[in-house]
Amino acid sequence: MRVAALISGGKDSCYNMMQCIAAGHQIVALANLRPAENQVGSDELDSYMYQTVGHHAIDLYAEAMALPLYRRTIRGRSLDTRQVYTKCEGDEVEDLYELLKLVKEKEVVEGISVGAILSDYQRIRVENVCKRLNLQPLAYLWQRNQEDLLREMISSNIQAMIIKVAALGLDPDKHLGKTLDQMEPYLIELSKKYGVHVCGEGGEYETFTLDCPLFKKKIIVDSSEVVMHSADAFAPVAYLRFLELHLEDKVKNQCIQENLPPGTSGLATSEPRFSHSVEKACYMQLLKPFLFSKVLI
Repeated sequence: MRVAALISGGKDSCYNMMQCIAAGHQIVALANLRPAENQVGSDELDSYMYQTVGHHAIDLYAEAMALPLYRRTIRGRSLDTRQVYTKCEGDEVEDLYELLKLVKEKEVVEGISVGAILSDYQRIRVENVCKRLNLQPLAYLWQRNQEDLLREMISSNIQAMIIKVAALGLDPDKHLGKTLDQMEPYLIELSKKYGVHVCGEGGEYETFTLDCPLFKKKIIVDSSEVVMHSADAFAPVAYLRFLELHLEDKVKNQCIQENLPPGTSGLATSEPRFSHSVEKACYMQLLKPFLFSKVLI
């Protein structure tokens, strides 16, 4: 299946792309929603749907993957926040609709890679948009155990750094800029102490992927600055703003080819159900996806 990937730059959308390829799908384009450049505080948009921190580096992300990138400015707001979403003019979900409509027209895609893990709010809205466009959302990470997922991401050589913190126990001075493998033990500890979601599904933290097996080049952060969004005494909210970045060549064996080893394609089920069973694949494990809505017959 020709697939476009919804990306924020974070670890989840990256790992879901890896699973799509392991299942035999072809990622042909990337899609991203960004805030308006002239908007005050645009780095951290108040959105129920989209990660915007790190959006300045998305162009490099696409260049690192050598894939076409489609972007749209977020013009809407969270207007229809009911459990079941219906088309609502001026809602930020309609920006996603317009973006994916464009991607479908230009790239003739059939599926959308979605890095959702736990949020029903996001799932319902992505499902709504995809159904209207007759696209199949592929969510291999849906409702997986978060400790397992984080471990798999690290083992699969996803090099992602923490670019936002917003939870009790996460300190901007200590933890911004740390990598996933550096943070894994501490995140598990915070989960046990305070109920923090290990993969950040409660908004506790956000990441940006600097390298992974899908990248033909890796992203290097030359300089950045810490922006304090909310100086709460117990759970300050802060993020990294990238100032200078560049791409660096990788040695040949650090990236994969699109042609996967024999026996690694076609292992994903097409059944529209939840499933946590796994099979061996070319990265770490090939997850059976939850297909939000089987709109393709």
